[in-house]
Amino acid sequence: MGEWVRGDPDGARPLFDQLRTQIIEGVRDGRLPPGTRLPTVRDLAGQLNMAVNTVARAYRELEGAGVLETRGRFGTFVARVDPADAAMATAAHAFASAAKALGVGKADALRYVETAFG
Repeated sequence: MGEWVRGDPDGARPLFDQLRTQIIEGVRDGRLPPGTRLPTVRDLAGQLNMAVNTVARAYRELEGAGVLETRGRFGTFVARVDPADAAMATAAHAFASAAKALGVGKADALRYVETAFG
């Protein structure tokens, strides 16, 4: 991971959040497929020249979000299921139901989504 994960200490976002976001992107684009074992906190901190607590916080938040799972002494792994899939599907169904109930067509509803993304 050290070859494609980078932290910018002068960036607008804290380092743990930069790391967290890059791991999520790696999961989504297939660089970190489900079941991939991640480096230990200490190893990754050394590779990235970051504090151990910074990497630990990123891992903790990703585990809390269901993106990573810790299997005791065996290490930290990419979870088998992307939690965003279920969350986004639920949100999409709720949005579509609300749009239909209000008589808003698909094209108009999609414009609301596009506007929300800015």
